[in-house]
Amino acid sequence: METLAKTMELLPKLDCGACGYKTCEDFAIMVDKGEDELKKCIHIAEKVENKTNSTDCFICAKESAGMGDKVGWKDNLNREFDFILDCFPNEPGPKETILPYNPALVKELGVKKGDVLIGRPMGMSCGCPITHCGVVSSVDARNGVIYWNVTGPLRPRNEGFVDIGFYVSQAYEGIIKESKTEIKIGMRYWFLPRRCMLQWRHSGLVNAVTKLKDGSYKVRIEGLLIG
Repeated sequence: METLAKTMELLPKLDCGACGYKTCEDFAIMVDKGEDELKKCIHIAEKVENKTNSTDCFICAKESAGMGDKVGWKDNLNREFDFILDCFPNEPGPKETILPYNPALVKELGVKKGDVLIGRPMGMSCGCPITHCGVVSSVDARNGVIYWNVTGPLRPRNEGFVDIGFYVSQAYEGIIKESKTEIKIGMRYWFLPRRCMLQWRHSGLVNAVTKLKDGSYKVRIEGLLIG
């Protein structure tokens, strides 16, 4: 118990699930058992490895396997889901296509690759109560569409940001390494984004899928809903 208390002091107590566990306490228990590494907590990894600073985005790497089994294929509200959506390796976060409620803002604000943005997905597309932060990967200024990688809040807090206000989440792209059902194009699924801070299930239509050599799937998911 004394060791657990010391480990818990190091953790952010956000229960974000990025380490593969539902709660920080669950993760701390496994760390103390020697079955997991403390550096898997993205919020303190730079302190553990002493290699990065607080403004860095996390870089998606090979995720720990078995998250679906660990959580019983249920989200934080005890609702079942079909697969876990991982981000692409070596990208700064999950890939998302977004459309601001006022698409003209893309031109008015001069949004460009590398910009740090914040905004909140509202309405039918998602309705997430959490403000999202991200780094722009590309822009379609003609249609007002932004492609970004969603990251944590440290970079905008330290470097500044552009606030695009409310937006519609149009699509997610990523890798499926863990699934309890076969993935087919044209099918709608419940899925859990591995790095979702709330660990809530999402729903979406898989409209592009490629099976990779290692058995995982590269997918694009549109028609998004949350809950």
